[in-house]
Amino acid sequence: MSRHLELITTAPAQTHEVAGILADAAVVGDVIALTGELGAGKTCFVQGAAKALGVTERVTSPSFILRKEYEGRLPLLHLDVYRLESLQEVLDLGFGDALDNQRVTFVEWGDAMAPLLPTDHLEVELHLPELDPVGAASAASAGDWQPEPRRIVLRSHGPSWTRRLAELEPRLRRWAPQEGDA
Repeated sequence: MSRHLELITTAPAQTHEVAGILADAAVVGDVIALTGELGAGKTCFVQGAAKALGVTERVTSPSFILRKEYEGRLPLLHLDVYRLESLQEVLDLGFGDALDNQRVTFVEWGDAMAPLLPTDHLEVELHLPELDPVGAASAASAGDWQPEPRRIVLRSHGPSWTRRLAELEPRLRRWAPQEGDA
């Protein structure tokens, strides 16, 4: 049982808003796996979710520390498994904590650890717009420049997220792609 929605956001604030809507439906024990190329907005998405969960601390990418915990209305665990080379390293990082029903867990590069994800989880796939080679070179040289819009694909895995995604769909519909959107 699964459901999927495709959305288009045109600014980081909209990506935050989508993440906030999903976070409003989160419960302790949830795992949300984020996928997408470098710079696609995975950390931006977690920032929006964290704000909705009442986190007041600045949320940054855990790329180098791999794991960061935040306190809010619900505790949040933010993992980045990009640099890990094996599933055992993910377990050593403390992924078991994500399954103890004490927090909401966001995993950047969650597709790299798919066998460890619980049966019931939400997958959030973020895509950059396609750039021509000149545009890509300009983007890379600009450092923190983030091209917009973002395509976000939400995929439920399991009955709980399938039900919740169906319930949230009316609130997310305004970001549904229109005819001709990329």
